[in-house]
Amino acid sequence: MRAIEAILDAARWAPSGDNTQTWQFDILADDRVRIHGFDTRDWCVYDLDGHASQLALGALLETLRIAASAHGLRAEWTRRAATADNHLMIDVVLTPDPGLGADERRPYIESRSVQRRAMGSAALSAAEKAELEAAAVPCRVIWFEALPARASIARLNFDSAEIRLTIPEAYRTHSTIIEWGARFSEDRIPEVAVGVDPATARLMRFVLASWRRVEFFNRWLMGTLVPRLQLDLIPGLACSGHAYLVMPSPPVTVDDYVAAGQCMQRFWLTVEKLGMQSQPEMTPLIFARYVRENRPFTDLPAGRQGAAGIADRLAALLGPEALARATWACRIGRRRALPGRSLRKPLSALLR
Repeated sequence: MRAIEAILDAARWAPSGDNTQTWQFDILADDRVRIHGFDTRDWCVYDLDGHASQLALGALLETLRIAASAHGLRAEWTRRAATADNHLMIDVVLTPDPGLGADERRPYIESRSVQRRAMGSAALSAAEKAELEAAAVPCRVIWFEALPARASIARLNFDSAEIRLTIPEAYRTHSTIIEWGARFSEDRIPEVAVGVDPATARLMRFVLASWRRVEFFNRWLMGTLVPRLQLDLIPGLACSGHAYLVMPSPPVTVDDYVAAGQCMQRFWLTVEKLGMQSQPEMTPLIFARYVRENRPFTDLPAGRQGAAGIADRLAALLGPEALARATWACRIGRRRALPGRSLRKPLSALLR
């Protein structure tokens, strides 16, 4: 395998929303590749402006840079400014650099994954926090670690989940992203990695078969309660803490979000390097941004009102100025066994 293929083979392990892998590679030469970055705004309520996919593209580029360093190659890239936001093109050049050492995060690219279940809750040490904060630069990290602080974020996520589980605009996403009956999945989230017990998974599979069933269970049988307990409240308490990454200034451009994705991936790989695990907690941030930008994301008045309440609570926790600059949120905890995980499409499927 050529070096450029080995680098791309590692880069494809970058995280993306619900394992959508919104990119393709066009190898132009042994030292050049063009990356085509797409988004999911046409069908995903969490990506209506493409920013979530732009964060993932930044993570891809950072992963590529780290992988290239192990080959003594420096990766530099340029985004073609004339391309549409929903089809970005980025030209990457690999240059030999004898003085470049392998990034210490390289061994953790393939093992990094999402832990949606309860994690060990031993407190982060000062040294661990310092290393994570250094990895996130130029982002600043806001921590929520003590039990009352963790409970505040857990309740926020619990209430935010009620919105995403009751608006029809999210159903299209939720009904397609899970590979039922699977431990591993190349292009979705396998059932066992969703984070609920087997009985709840079976019920979810039945309910998600149609929006009519979702409406019935939500209206008459408190259909969101058990999933929210298992996916949001309990894991939000059973962790070492929650972290919000805050940019130096509010992100506005595509390049701002790509840069934020690079910070996020360095942070996440450092979590893995320290022997811990993480789970993204982006829904409150996304809904708060939609409210701030007056972006309609649902036709349901209750969903819009709920999002406004989430935005107010998050502003109280972070501060309005920090909230406007926040680009990533996650929980972190001590490692627990994973029963399954999302894999990735083979490199051959991502080549143009």
